[in-house]
Amino acid sequence: MGTSGSSTQIFPATRDPETDRDQAVPQAPGGMADERATSPLGQAPSPPSGAPETPARTPGRRPEPTRSRLLLACRDIGEGLSLWRLAVALGWLDIRMQFNGSRIGPFWLTLTTGIMIGSMGWIYAQIFHLVLREYLPYLAISLILWQAGISALMQESCTTFTNAAHTIRSVNMPYSVQAFRTLVRCGVVFGYNIIAPVAVFVLMGAWPGTIAFLALPAIAVWMLDGVALCLLLGSLCARFRDIPPIIGSVMQIAFYVTPVIWDAHQLKNAARWLLFNPFYSLLEIVRSPLLGHAAAPSLWLVASGFSVALWAAALLVFSRARRRLAFWI
Repeated sequence: MGTSGSSTQIFPATRDPETDRDQAVPQAPGGMADERATSPLGQAPSPPSGAPETPARTPGRRPEPTRSRLLLACRDIGEGLSLWRLAVALGWLDIRMQFNGSRIGPFWLTLTTGIMIGSMGWIYAQIFHLVLREYLPYLAISLILWQAGISALMQESCTTFTNAAHTIRSVNMPYSVQAFRTLVRCGVVFGYNIIAPVAVFVLMGAWPGTIAFLALPAIAVWMLDGVALCLLLGSLCARFRDIPPIIGSVMQIAFYVTPVIWDAHQLKNAARWLLFNPFYSLLEIVRSPLLGHAAAPSLWLVASGFSVALWAAALLVFSRARRRLAFWI
């Protein structure tokens, strides 16, 4: 048969590499064509079959050394201190939002604390066979220092950054501002709760006198520890969300093994083991002056050592987590 203008192809047509030159060539920045796009020789050779592929190296940022991270963390804390007015305003705003619409507002804390002290004081005075007039001031100040002080700082510090997720994503400010914000919020709550023990001291005639001013350095230590706790636990809890329930369980156990509702002298010779409980030392350096006697030097030594270790851990963890906090929350 004669062949016509079109013939049937048995094999599929192969693509001639030379035809690629007629196609549009992508332009590199500056208007110059990419040499690898215009020449087949510029293409990377494909690996042989069966050979493992080498992962492509993507340009990335070199990890910062530990010293640089620590300097950036310290700078963040310094900038947060310079914005202390903002931290105070945010802390007060949290309290106002918490009691928004309430008629007596934060004074509910004072009323609840007074009822709790009165009921628990009478019951435990009967259980321990103690004189209510002597035991009630001790229980009142101990409960407030524990619940509105140590325990509140531990649990509130876990949500330092997660509760402020919207602010962190929206406003460019140092992360440490949120730590100072949490400290202010806990301080306001503590201030409303301390009214009840003051009333108990006045009614029972147990006013400590001028020795109570020795509690001021201890409160300063608490404030420093509170900032460190917010930076440490706030960073860890932003990454690991199982830590807050663990902290809550630990604080419940610590309440019973720390002299809060009972006195350390009831342990007699075994009381020396309480020095291994850092909560006892932190509690006692504030409680002792408020009860009319100075804290032992050993308690101050343990509390100071705990503070140094806490700040070292806080700076180490916060410096490593600071760049990733915005993504974790």
